Amino acid sequence: MSNEKNSFYLDNAPRAIRRPHYLTHLNDTRLDNYFWLNDRENPEVINYLRKENDYLDSYMLPFSSLKESIFNEVTGRIKQVDDSVPYLRNGYYYYHRFEEGSEFPIYARKEGDLNAPEEILIDVNQEAKNYAYYKLSQLSISPDNKLMAICEDILSRRIYRIRIKQLDKDIFYDEIIANTGDAIVWYQDNKSFLYITRDLETLRPDKIFKHIVGTNSDTDMLVYEEKDEACYLNIHKSNSGKFIYIHSTSTITSEVRFIEADDASGSFRIFSPKKRDQLYFVTDDGKQFFIRTNVSALNFKVMTAPLDATHIEHWSELIPHRDDVLIESISCFADFITLEERKDGILKLRILYPDREEIIDFEEDAYLATFINNYEFQPEYLRFIFTSMTTPVSVFDYDLKSGKRKLRKRQEVVGGYDPDEYQSRRLMIVARDGVEVPVSLVYKKSLYKENMPLLLYGYGAYGISLDPSFAVTRISLLDRGFIYAIAHVRGGEDLGRQWYQAGKMLNKKNTFFDFIDCAEALVASAFTSREHLYAMGGSAGGMLMGAAMNMRPELFRGIISVVPFVDVLTTMLDETIPLTTGEYDEWGNPNEQQYYDYMKSYSPVDNVTEQAYPALLVTTGLHDSQVQYWEPAKWIAKLRVHNTSHEPILLYTNMDTGHGGHSGRFERYRETALIYTFLCSLENIDK
Repeated sequence: MSNEKNSFYLDNAPRAIRRPHYLTHLNDTRLDNYFWLNDRENPEVINYLRKENDYLDSYMLPFSSLKESIFNEVTGRIKQVDDSVPYLRNGYYYYHRFEEGSEFPIYARKEGDLNAPEEILIDVNQEAKNYAYYKLSQLSISPDNKLMAICEDILSRRIYRIRIKQLDKDIFYDEIIANTGDAIVWYQDNKSFLYITRDLETLRPDKIFKHIVGTNSDTDMLVYEEKDEACYLNIHKSNSGKFIYIHSTSTITSEVRFIEADDASGSFRIFSPKKRDQLYFVTDDGKQFFIRTNVSALNFKVMTAPLDATHIEHWSELIPHRDDVLIESISCFADFITLEERKDGILKLRILYPDREEIIDFEEDAYLATFINNYEFQPEYLRFIFTSMTTPVSVFDYDLKSGKRKLRKRQEVVGGYDPDEYQSRRLMIVARDGVEVPVSLVYKKSLYKENMPLLLYGYGAYGISLDPSFAVTRISLLDRGFIYAIAHVRGGEDLGRQWYQAGKMLNKKNTFFDFIDCAEALVASAFTSREHLYAMGGSAGGMLMGAAMNMRPELFRGIISVVPFVDVLTTMLDETIPLTTGEYDEWGNPNEQQYYDYMKSYSPVDNVTEQAYPALLVTTGLHDSQVQYWEPAKWIAKLRVHNTSHEPILLYTNMDTGHGGHSGRFERYRETALIYTFLCSLENIDK
């Protein structure tokens, strides 16, 4: 699009009213002209957000046919009538299936045999039809298979409610438990279960209650309350069915409580007392406990403990710590345990018997493999999925006797897809401090040339690793001549726990520097050029986009920032909303001078200056519980004042949803089509 037309849209962009608001902390005062946007109940705020949406629509109007074409193209590759691979659990085969044109799945089961009659557990399409947003997050069956409890979100704020269904009569009870988390664990008595509630102000999972089916939830017994504002609660039952666990976890510290699953009237016991900077996670095989812990083990080790002596002084080492291997998870079965371990940034699957071990190997050098749906305590096979940037998601069963694997299902791409037409590569790029940063990329072989359009994705926070996997949506970019790349920057755990620690707290800028250095290396290697380089990230990755854009605006042609966490300092100083006190161990405590100053030095909103910014598309949700909509709204408003380029700065607010966007399997790709159309518009691709 020409500068003249861009100037037209720039001149007609919405301008948020500037109302000076001063924020003073630690003898430092910041001016926030757009603080007033922090009120979703204010009609003036809603009107402004709608004006931004209208402005986006007007900008995208010349590309509306392309956007619709991309949407139809993306959704057209999704198999309309589809079903999952059934898995066995407690005598039933469970699966879900989609019908023609349906947005949501139907969950069903068959007793004992796949040829048995189908029993529909819940048709999510029927449940969702009366809501603008609906998400079924948890479906939990009682041990006797007669009752089902579900967690559903109808607000898009990750605030759930629980309903209970009597399966033999196919009816839901009248009782509804409101304002819960999305975890349910049944006791063995088949009439009581545990659930989590959230602090409605901060949305922190902080209490666990026991509910007895058929009683009023107002009388539910409080089982445990976590008063440490840095800790979040979770619950689970072990594969053996013997114990139920409460995990209280912060970024750097955890504590576990446990109880026998058949003791519904008993009290939870502390497994081993909490100690700062010590993480541990517990499960069991019914005969002993298995503990994954970082005690004197940065990348974790595995310990065991007897059932009657659980404190740390009674732990015995089973798998020692290794500098080059991160133990990510452990599961227990009757005769063996399974481990997911990360080495050189790639997940490895390992089966450990008392007298031997087996490794499930894969031929590709960049992929995602993980165990799924292994609920039988004495299984004949283990199920796992495998995918890479060129290989669709594939479900395998690994025969424990023969060691052979059987492909049960590979994700079908409607219209045809040949993985041999695409090339996946893994690069190691040297960052400014000499550290090698992995980059995974994929492109279509027949379209490969120097200086292609390239979309570089990044995240780099919370120790979350970005595994190179397949996305059917991505074909629409690759077939239009784009390279798609992932920068595995510090702040994730891609290369171990040390990789995470090197990108958090007072090391946070390593995340931004890594991303910029990867981008520069891709330009220097002629994979792309500055005229064709784009970047994308969401949530904490949206912060990465904002920081990189402030530091090196000339490096990128365009940026996509999804539900971005960009007003870091203001948010971290507000203890009434999510992403505050519980996040101090991730970003630092801004009530301390060194962290305040450091956050202020990179917070995207605080570092907007008068300079020529690249084209920018920002998306958010009015009901986002994780990153409030006003952060990107304020960011956009400030950028409009300071931007000296003619590039578009666009904001889309979904007025019905939150952090995850649409919940339906097709409608969620409206935003994907918007993003891809934005990229194509900047590349002058019109079909």
